Amino acid sequence: MARVVQVLYFAALRELVGVSEEALEVPESVRTVREFVQHLQRVRPTLSGKMASVRVALDEAFAEDSAALAGVQTIALIPPVAGG
Repeated sequence: MARVVQVLYFAALRELVGVSEEALEVPESVRTVREFVQHLQRVRPTLSGKMASVRVALDEAFAEDSAALAGVQTIALIPPVAGG
């Protein structure tokens, strides 16, 4: 059974996907941040190869690749930002 999470896209990722947020169905087999990123690149091919330096936050807290998705409602994707 799949679950639905709210995915928030920031900066360049928002431009690539074309939306700032969406409700995304995630299979139960996707259990970690790493697996979520791999799943996301399959369902959103415009992100393929662009996720290596993206920070992931689960329910407003930055998370490592091995962090579990259990109980998570919101996943924010934050690319590096250059300033000058």
